Amino acid sequence: MDLNNLILFFFIIIFSLFFYKYSISFLKKYNLKILVDDEFKKPQSFHELPISTIGGLGVYLSFLIIFIFFFFTKEIVYFEYLSFCTLFFILGLSDDLKLNLPPKFRLILMIVFLITLVIFNNFYIVNTGIEFINRFLEIDIFALFFICLCFLFIINGSNLIDGYNGLLGIHTLIVLINLFFVNYASENYNLALLMFSMILIVTIFIKYNFPKAKIFLGDGGSYFLGSFLAISVIQTSISNPIISPFYFCILMFYLFFEVFFSFIRKIIFAKQSPLFPDNKHLHMLIYKLLLKKNNDKLKSNYLVSIILNSVYLIMLIPAIIMRENGFFCKYYSLLLFATYLFSYKKIYDKVK
Repeated sequence: MDLNNLILFFFIIIFSLFFYKYSISFLKKYNLKILVDDEFKKPQSFHELPISTIGGLGVYLSFLIIFIFFFFTKEIVYFEYLSFCTLFFILGLSDDLKLNLPPKFRLILMIVFLITLVIFNNFYIVNTGIEFINRFLEIDIFALFFICLCFLFIINGSNLIDGYNGLLGIHTLIVLINLFFVNYASENYNLALLMFSMILIVTIFIKYNFPKAKIFLGDGGSYFLGSFLAISVIQTSISNPIISPFYFCILMFYLFFEVFFSFIRKIIFAKQSPLFPDNKHLHMLIYKLLLKKNNDKLKSNYLVSIILNSVYLIMLIPAIIMRENGFFCKYYSLLLFATYLFSYKKIYDKVK
């Protein structure tokens, strides 16, 4: 293990622990309302006391330490990470600061950011595992549309499942651990180091977010993690062409399909705008079902994270084993979609 890497890990751990501990104390001592979620009537809100959303800032500042480390010790500039993650963190932070951007305006900003960043970084998906889509990706406008759509699904999916203790944090951890081992096994050590550093950062955040939340990620943190995961999956896929692209689709399955299904459900069945939140997402239905059984809000809250992430991890195992088999991964991903829909229907009927 390189001494510089050990110093980086040590510094990340110390900084993160120090930041969260003293930020929480500082906000409580002076009763500051900045970066505090005290909106209890939102459809997606399931906490009853004001909780600081300082978690996103802590994760982002820790990420900057990694960026500086790579620049000065390895002369590597991960500009695509810095540009994507910074812009979307700032966009999410604006909501945490209660600037209250209208949903349509925020979506337009996200699209403008994505188009600009993708073109500027020349950052595209080159292989989907489906031949006729790959042919379309040779057309610039389609390639731009496709990658922007992928980013929108993952970023909004991350924001959608945030709010329950540990749900996004633990889910992110599972994805990052997978990406770390894939890159390490293929001797892509710099990307593996980046993944491992983020694993440490997210793990420390989870310490303060699960099972009882002292801090939230906020929109800034969830947008940041969504951006980071989207870039990391694409980079890892490009660097490991032997692995089926569908394996990476399976890794992103939950974040992607949660948004996709929500979009369809709201338009077709609920007859409402897909841009506005409701309380009929899978994790919210599971929470309601658990609350009916044990009448304990905190326990029901963190059990949602344990149940969903445990099921996700178990269903990920066959794909991990067969990750180089494109035929298996393609049809296994369809099985995951069907499982989600079947589970949603069963749980919805029980809650109803």
